[in-house]
Amino acid sequence: MHIFYQPDISSGILSEEESLHAIKVLRLQVGDEIVIVDGVGGYNKAKITIPHHKHCGYEVYSSETNYGKRNYKLHIAISPTKNIERFEWFVEKAVEIGIDEITPILCRYSERKVIKSDRLEKIIVSASKQSVKAFFTKLNPVTTFNDFVQNNNVKGKFIAHCYPENKILLKNALEGHNDIVILIGPEGDFSLEEVELALQNQFTPISLGESRLRTETAGVVACVNVAH
Repeated sequence: MHIFYQPDISSGILSEEESLHAIKVLRLQVGDEIVIVDGVGGYNKAKITIPHHKHCGYEVYSSETNYGKRNYKLHIAISPTKNIERFEWFVEKAVEIGIDEITPILCRYSERKVIKSDRLEKIIVSASKQSVKAFFTKLNPVTTFNDFVQNNNVKGKFIAHCYPENKILLKNALEGHNDIVILIGPEGDFSLEEVELALQNQFTPISLGESRLRTETAGVVACVNVAH
């Protein structure tokens, strides 16, 4: 069935954007069945009652809460890439794999300091619908590396950097942690001072493998390691 997003399920009406897609693009009619997710775990089966391209009405006949709830929480703090399309790719794939929060962080060597949150939110909604996620990823405001590191109290805290050091593979560091925060640096990596600050704040240095990865690739690999 086709999936739509409506945060207020009780309204009985899809948003104008979703209505247009349902009626003008998909050409749904009265009685056609759809799935509606609310972004906070609600998974609802419904039937079209009013096939209008601006206010498509529906009637819910089956509801499920906490649909697809995972047994872990993943938060990745990552430096936005110079090429914004690469960062958007990371967001899309991370959502498809499964991630709870994304925080763009500004590091010493970050080449991009501004992002379009509205566009990223649309990518999150689209990727969530495509991968049948009823819980939507939270996109946090851009913050500085220092502020993020010094104000994070999660126990499972990790930093992926490229400096020579004895680092444990992420997949081997996850045991006993179900609330996880991972720091991913910019193309030029974290500065030595940033790595030291992270260590002082109980972040564990981890490796994502033998290859030197692009920022967005590292983010996706981290998601896969946690998901499996």
